[in-house]
Amino acid sequence: MFNFKLVRRYLGKHLVRSLLTVASLMVALFLLCLLQAIVVSLDAGVRGAKRDRLIVQSAVSLFVDLPLNYQQKIGAVDGVESICKWQYFGGHFQDDEKGYFAQFATDFDTLFACYPEIEVVEGSKEALLADRTACIVGKSLADRLGWKLGDSIPLEATFFAKPDGSAWDFKLAATYRPTSTAMDGGMMFFRWDYLEETVKATRGETPGTGTYVFRTRAGADQAPIAATVEALFENGPQRVSCSTEAAFQAQFVSMYGNLPFFVSAIGGGVLVAIVLACINTMLMAFREQLHDAGILKAVGFTDGSVATLMLAQSLVLCGIGGFAGIGLAKLTEPVMQLMLTRFGVPYEVPAETVALASALTISIGLVAGVVPAWRARQLRVVEALRSVE
Repeated sequence: MFNFKLVRRYLGKHLVRSLLTVASLMVALFLLCLLQAIVVSLDAGVRGAKRDRLIVQSAVSLFVDLPLNYQQKIGAVDGVESICKWQYFGGHFQDDEKGYFAQFATDFDTLFACYPEIEVVEGSKEALLADRTACIVGKSLADRLGWKLGDSIPLEATFFAKPDGSAWDFKLAATYRPTSTAMDGGMMFFRWDYLEETVKATRGETPGTGTYVFRTRAGADQAPIAATVEALFENGPQRVSCSTEAAFQAQFVSMYGNLPFFVSAIGGGVLVAIVLACINTMLMAFREQLHDAGILKAVGFTDGSVATLMLAQSLVLCGIGGFAGIGLAKLTEPVMQLMLTRFGVPYEVPAETVALASALTISIGLVAGVVPAWRARQLRVVEALRSVE
């Protein structure tokens, strides 16, 4: 025999305690989803990396530029299908926090061949090739800053500042949306020839490029291709390191040190604390309902139905708080995306995290309610009626 009205009555009998327990669970599951999503997001670039894409950088440091004539030599290596330059620009849009995002000068004629996951959603690839100052930005970035197609985007340069201090002007010709976690959806790409020609005209020097990215032909063996590329420049003028995209992305994750472990540890600590709090709440509820349990058994409720009543209270209490926390994590996802994409972290609460949090919510309800339920089942009517609530 099971009566949901009794569950609701008992939970409402100590409403403040029930609400505090629900609020604690909501905050705990929200934090758990948030922290787990950050850990997953930090590793998203590594997990989504393409196996047929390799990155060439200076063997000394990522901040040492490579000569431009390396591109043709790398492109001539057997197995290389397409290659493009990536040079970090380091500009800033306006004097506010929203104005920071990553910008790269690249080759539009080969960028999309190297990165087929860049899906153009507004504008066109032809528009990018038609205008020397044309650029493409992530749709999320354009929405955040209120940019529309055809807008002029002035950027104050950091590494490529003009001698007269004037801003670089770009024209928004297209927006993109990534179809893979290997690509950040909040970046800007502009034409390499615009960077090269402007630097030559204003500073009298030829810029180098930070990295070369190339795709290999289907079925090609990555290891010998990478070894061949490195051997090409073994004697200079600039030695290179050629690695898979996953290994390259892992460099950036390693910059965070033990942050993923630290974040996971915090989430685990919060979870353990809440489990103990829920167990304490249910044990208190059992003591308060001891007399009532005896009466229920005396009027015909079975041992199993009384135990189920205690377990149901725990599951309902934890379910309301836990699923409210999960819902809050999903509702705040757009806000967190805006905050973290500025730092190159593509935040998302994945379905796996939601499933894990849901399973934990149910588990907490079972763990917190199993002891009171067992004690209620073993309770003798005479002992229960002697107790005073």
